[in-house]
Amino acid sequence: MLLVLDTNVLYMALYSSKGASYKILQLIRKGELQLALSIPTFSEYQDVLLRQASLDTLNLEHLDVEALLDGLARLAFPFDIHYLMRPNLRDEADNMFVDLAFASSCDCIVTSNIRDFTNDNELKFDGFRILTPTQFIKEWEESND
Repeated sequence: MLLVLDTNVLYMALYSSKGASYKILQLIRKGELQLALSIPTFSEYQDVLLRQASLDTLNLEHLDVEALLDGLARLAFPFDIHYLMRPNLRDEADNMFVDLAFASSCDCIVTSNIRDFTNDNELKFDGFRILTPTQFIKEWEESND
């Protein structure tokens, strides 16, 4: 299964090893899930996770986060974005995740901020679903037991 991960999922995976976000990251590391990645999404991951405030909150060093990101880059499936969908989401930065979802034909975008991807339920995407980490893990566990 191919996923696009919002930055907040990686952030939460680094914040706590007890939640659904961490489980998703572990499934990617084990090769049981596939991560779609583009240059803009990787740059977003770097920008957010390597901020000093993030490093302080996550209690991590710069090199720790760089090692994680390098590992994800090696495991991920790269996609070039040749067109921009521009669904005009609430947060302009989230448009890149939709662009990647279309380019990769992924199964779903996993995000903690579903409302940011729906514009009050006006936006509908036929090719992929948008799930929270908890929803995703629940479905994953039900279909893989």
